[in-house]
Amino acid sequence: MGYPVVQGASYILAHAPDLVQYGSKPRREIPKDPELLEKIQSSLRDFTAAKDYPPHQVFLGNREPEELWEMEQPWYENALQNSPRKGKWGEIFPEEEFYGWLKIADQFDLIHYTKEATEKIRAALSDHSLVEPEDLESLGEGDSEDQIKNFISQGALELYLKGDLIGCIRDGHDEDKNLTADILLENLSVKTTGFLAVKSLLENIDQKEEDIAFVINCGEEGVGDRYQRGAGNLAKAIAEMGGLENSTGADVKAFCNAPMHASVIAASLIDSGVFDHIVLVGGASMAKLGMKMQGHLENDMPIMEDVLAGTAVLFSKDDQVNPQIRLDTIGKHDVKMASSQQAILSALVDKPLQNNGLTIFDVDKYSSELHNPEITVPAGSGNVPHNNYRLIGSFAVKHGLLDVDELDEFEKKYGMPGFSPTQGHIASALPFLGFARERILKGEMTRTLFLGKGSLFLAKMTKTSDGMSFILEENSNSTQ
Repeated sequence: MGYPVVQGASYILAHAPDLVQYGSKPRREIPKDPELLEKIQSSLRDFTAAKDYPPHQVFLGNREPEELWEMEQPWYENALQNSPRKGKWGEIFPEEEFYGWLKIADQFDLIHYTKEATEKIRAALSDHSLVEPEDLESLGEGDSEDQIKNFISQGALELYLKGDLIGCIRDGHDEDKNLTADILLENLSVKTTGFLAVKSLLENIDQKEEDIAFVINCGEEGVGDRYQRGAGNLAKAIAEMGGLENSTGADVKAFCNAPMHASVIAASLIDSGVFDHIVLVGGASMAKLGMKMQGHLENDMPIMEDVLAGTAVLFSKDDQVNPQIRLDTIGKHDVKMASSQQAILSALVDKPLQNNGLTIFDVDKYSSELHNPEITVPAGSGNVPHNNYRLIGSFAVKHGLLDVDELDEFEKKYGMPGFSPTQGHIASALPFLGFARERILKGEMTRTLFLGKGSLFLAKMTKTSDGMSFILEENSNSTQ
């Protein structure tokens, strides 16, 4: 048997405009500017606008990434028409459905909706393919408006739908700041979007839930309590909610680079024979809702960070069909290495290729940090994928394989526009995994190099950066 394979990937979005005000940036800035909340609320997109937004349709698999280069910009002013909410990899959920799943994920009676809101949520969820009868029962009957107001008077966080108060979420402990309502809302959002990604993955592939032995969560959340602030295990919580009864799991943390570490760990566990099937999952980073809002408001744009994202990938032992993760081509950023972008990409791209007798041009596509530039550029953060592809191309220039004036052409052929929500680990390379697997299976590509980076210095524990890469390649044992 050969290297571990990628058997499938899923990507989901949950439209959550009423939660934008609870993103980390809005929560800090609104108290400083009493008019800011109204500005945010007047700049929010409705579900149709979010669904028809071209990068979102790419993220779900209904459009190819390269199509974005041909679409008129700004994309938010040139929306697609009547786009489906479901794609090849997953779907986008309206806010009322997301609120329903959020309540279903809540095992400790933290979330409370009014009776009227509960009925609306129940009706919205009732016909969804992922819903089981017991899920609808767990929604309960709802609380009276007086009871909701009483919870809020005691410090509960208000929850809104289309601007109307529909309920609240209570603190999980009177004295633990790690279990406050806002943090629990973030954590439940991760659990919910991770669950939806896992269920979408299993719905689209031929693999039984009972065959999954291990789950690795690669999100950026820190689930825990006052004694162990980041020691929780969302992987097992998501596995439980997703019905993966024969699995256990654990969380891998490395800021935006966690998906790459988790992918290599998953593939290695399979290669060693410990497990046959492992699911990698990453839920949303609710803290990053509205993160770039000021740049968007200054440019008279809608608030672009109004969706929560989730992703899941199934790694399996070699089936002689699906593309393989080449464990002999792993690139890593060592402690001794410099932390400049050029040094990181040299370690993740140039070095592993050279060590395996490959050139820059032996890779059909490079998948790096796929942040949507329409979100980042107006906020002054630049076009991250474009900058990465220019740096990757510069190694071909360095080796005399490419002229400097051919870098733009290199980006178009070997790169792609960014199309992912800017939630750190969500944008980190993996959004192209579904496309890469499909193209390799169709014989349209031979190999893709996936690379991620992490800003470890943000935690104030080290000044180093982080990075890891791997190559996905056509199956050398394929019998097709």
